[in-house]
Amino acid sequence: MRFAQPWFFLLAVPAVLFFFLYVRGAIGKEAALKFSSVQLVRRAGAKKPVRPRFLPGILRLAGLLFLVAALARPQTSTGEEKTTEHVVDIVIALDISGSMATLDFNPDNRLVAAKQEAKRFIEGRRHDRIGLVVFAGQSFTQCPLTTDHQAILTLLDMIQLGMVEDGTAIGLGLGNAVNRLRESEARSKVVILLTDGVNNAGEIDPITAAGLAKQYGVRVYTIGVGKEGESLLPVSDPRFGTRILTVETEIDEKILVAIANKTGGRYFRAEDTGNLREIFREIDKLEKTEITVEKYVRYEERYFWFLWPAFLILMSEIFWTNVVRVKIP
Repeated sequence: MRFAQPWFFLLAVPAVLFFFLYVRGAIGKEAALKFSSVQLVRRAGAKKPVRPRFLPGILRLAGLLFLVAALARPQTSTGEEKTTEHVVDIVIALDISGSMATLDFNPDNRLVAAKQEAKRFIEGRRHDRIGLVVFAGQSFTQCPLTTDHQAILTLLDMIQLGMVEDGTAIGLGLGNAVNRLRESEARSKVVILLTDGVNNAGEIDPITAAGLAKQYGVRVYTIGVGKEGESLLPVSDPRFGTRILTVETEIDEKILVAIANKTGGRYFRAEDTGNLREIFREIDKLEKTEITVEKYVRYEERYFWFLWPAFLILMSEIFWTNVVRVKIP
């Protein structure tokens, strides 16, 4: 409850002051006519004055205070909040080819680092729908668009090297991600594509897939994962077990830049875990989720809550003074 015109409460100050003056005057008031004895008055049939002496003043003060509260216009509010969310639909397309096992990201390989930073990114996008696509020589959807982030995090943890035949089908992975966003009605549709290689598999050319992304209003952020120069790559050998080979990092940055430019996105290069984390943070800033809360409030007048008690109290004071309390002429 609120009071629309609270300044009316200033009227309570003279009301309280008047009450204290009344009490003080009643206490110090002397009889206008003194008698040596009141027996004569009692024999004449006068009733004993009813106590308390200050009840009329108390009733009058209470009535005035309730009246002042009514003048201050008490109101109660009823309303509702309307929340409008302009969310972003995001699909992460993750390369799981054999080269993602390269040991140039601390504390493990490229795939582990990519999964770790993708997890941080997903946890920070609480209102968005997020999907997950993986690709190597082929591509499949690991998780469709969902707001169940716990489910997608579980499915992200389940991604491993060797889930599909080896290769790097960048165009196929991008095309699969775009297909997941094709019917989305979100204000912003985004693909985050992470790869460490050159397109060498799949039926769809990367530039063709980028054209489809542009057609459906999908913005693509591409991330080249891997350090320049030589790095170590564990390779499983059925005869001699796991061997460590020295490999040269080869990322088709020209294609990744072309994809990003064609769709209105950006290309990033991540050479270590910290760098990859900053890239995800930058994308998070670029693709903001907007949540607008509109509050509608309607106020209803409740002055009668105080006006009726004021009326009843003042009527009681009049009844007390003129009927119950006996005055001697």
